[in-house]
Amino acid sequence: MHRQTWGRVALAGAVMLAAGACSKKEQKGSAEAQRSGAAMPKGPAEYTVVLKSTWTSKTHPFQYPKGAHFSGLIGASHNASYSIFALGRRPTPGLERLSEEGKHSPLDDEINAAIAAGRAGMMFETGQLKNFKDSLVTTVRVDPAHPLVSLVAMIAPSPDWFTGAADVNLVENGGWARSRTLRLIAYDAGGDNGTTYLAPDKDANPKRPTSRAMTRHFVIKGVVVPVATLKLIRR
Repeated sequence: MHRQTWGRVALAGAVMLAAGACSKKEQKGSAEAQRSGAAMPKGPAEYTVVLKSTWTSKTHPFQYPKGAHFSGLIGASHNASYSIFALGRRPTPGLERLSEEGKHSPLDDEINAAIAAGRAGMMFETGQLKNFKDSLVTTVRVDPAHPLVSLVAMIAPSPDWFTGAADVNLVENGGWARSRTLRLIAYDAGGDNGTTYLAPDKDANPKRPTSRAMTRHFVIKGVVVPVATLKLIRR
């Protein structure tokens, strides 16, 4: 997206519950549970999804941009054979456009294709978050075949930075967890070579693997500072 379109719309220390790293253990556990027939919930469940920004000029003072906001949230429930993003993997066209322009298309098409293939269960979306006193709120339905949740939102303005959560496992002790709370960090999707919030478009060719955003904008005194808090609360 052009930097002006969304005003560039917008989920380490011991405290870092990073979305992609949030759940290597949970992701592995879910995949193993599905393969081995370990105890799984017998029916579906619904969760309220709440994303609250913690990205401010005080928490992230280096070059904090005017008009800072998040794009609309987009995500899905899914199984271990699908993921919206993963560290070390090049971005899909959908993730690249979401992280650069804040647009949900064609990521929504990618998710719908995963739903048609049985790899994802439900897609969810919200509008953008401009007033950080508010939160992004939506719902997601999970079921035994799709017990994981992933979601992303663009950090804006930025070259291709986003926040989100990957492969959050909502199964707990053979049932559905009452809630999950995660602190989300910033990621670099790998589709643009810009290194500042207002950097001009400079497509990466070839695309780089998605990584944690490790510039001074998000790392303070050697510690990665989260930009949002995510809560998943069973309804």
